[in-house]
Amino acid sequence: MLVRLTVDPLDPAEALSFVGDAGAGGTVLFAGTVRDASSAGEVVSLEYEAWEQQAIGRMEAIGLEMLERWPVRKVAILHRTGRLEVGETSVLVCCSAPHRAEAFEAARHGIERLKEDVPIWKKEGFRSGEAHWVMGP
Repeated sequence: MLVRLTVDPLDPAEALSFVGDAGAGGTVLFAGTVRDASSAGEVVSLEYEAWEQQAIGRMEAIGLEMLERWPVRKVAILHRTGRLEVGETSVLVCCSAPHRAEAFEAARHGIERLKEDVPIWKKEGFRSGEAHWVMGP
């Protein structure tokens, strides 16, 4: 399992390479990116903060859930912190499994649990110059 919080850009190729496995017939990579709009307005950036020690532990627990509930071979869960611009990747959840359905289900579980349970917060920066913290998943 590969789990990381970082201020550095995320590389999907690293996650895909890590989960590669000769016994896997399906590999799924979910990449969350900063979009240019939210219900509150035109977004120009996001700023992520995390309670690092707790976040890493919970990300590892989610990876273990994925490995225990599905016949997943390997898991990578990576999340950015700091300021990100529109189009940048903020999160990667990647896994490999013998079959595609299992890989899709496990990856979806991973990102949904991460959004619900990991202490990572984001502040939206708007074109107007205003900013506000986003609450909830």
